[in-house]
Amino acid sequence: MKVRFQADADFNQNIVRAVRRRDPAIDFQTAHEARLHGVDDAMVLARAAEEGRLVVSHDYRTMPRHFATFVTTRTSAGVIMVSQAIPLSDVVADLLLIWEASEAEEWINRFDTLPL
Repeated sequence: MKVRFQADADFNQNIVRAVRRRDPAIDFQTAHEARLHGVDDAMVLARAAEEGRLVVSHDYRTMPRHFATFVTTRTSAGVIMVSQAIPLSDVVADLLLIWEASEAEEWINRFDTLPL
């Protein structure tokens, strides 16, 4: 099954738009579309897990800790942390590569960072 992405509320929406423009077939849900504004990381992870979505976040401060706690009792579709220092074009290229070259099952309970 193809990877489905979920941006958290802090994620740069320009990245989501750029990925969608490059390949409209990619299922990349914004925090707004998922109604995640004001929702804590644990709930973001829970909702993403229910929908089989790989969370994409800039939140290095809290997301790693919440992910570590979450996977002790539940299954996650995975998390990708993205530094805001990486050029937007590089982030878009890496997310497209993930979508094209991997399957959702490869990301289960996986925590990774960009760049690849």
